[in-house]
Amino acid sequence: MIAIIDYGMGNIHSVNKALGLYGVKTIVTDKVEDIKSAEKLVLPGVGAFDDAKEELEKRGLIDLLLEQVRSKKPFLGICLGMQLLFDQSEEAKVSKGLGLIKGSVKRFEAKEGRKVPHMGWNQLNHLKYDCPLLRDVQNDAYVYFCHSYYPAPSDQNLVAASTDYGMDFAALVWKENLFGVQFHPEKSQAVGLKIMENFVKVC
Repeated sequence: MIAIIDYGMGNIHSVNKALGLYGVKTIVTDKVEDIKSAEKLVLPGVGAFDDAKEELEKRGLIDLLLEQVRSKKPFLGICLGMQLLFDQSEEAKVSKGLGLIKGSVKRFEAKEGRKVPHMGWNQLNHLKYDCPLLRDVQNDAYVYFCHSYYPAPSDQNLVAASTDYGMDFAALVWKENLFGVQFHPEKSQAVGLKIMENFVKVC
């Protein structure tokens, strides 16, 4: 079973529908017992960093999620859910991230040829094919983005795919059982669904 963490932010039902295409049992939940019993976890998210962290804290989920990741349970963060994995964000006024990936989340600088937010289709480059989520995904494949902030991991070896938006940024990070995607696989048609299928198959 895959538990999709419900903390009041994100395209939860779209993510649930996409995962359900592959015959896996899913549950949308914020219940401790559901999260502990799940084989895999997904943390989606759309919105502001501080609000997301506050909602996780209200539900008593912070320590639980840290415990689950450290137990080597496969974990996927999507968009804001990915950004929450980092130490901190320039968007946040008060909150720190979960600190599971060293580094920060930075705001794109608007300039000629680069609008903020970064919204729409863009390509995945420099794919690391040993990453389980990228099995059978083509280099330069298009996925869908909608974000004003981008993750900047301290260890560039954790970047499994990058995207060029006037600069290269980490579109997908991978650290053992922990995966984070800045794009929305549930909105990325065949490529995104392949990535979701690959997550379903992760052991």
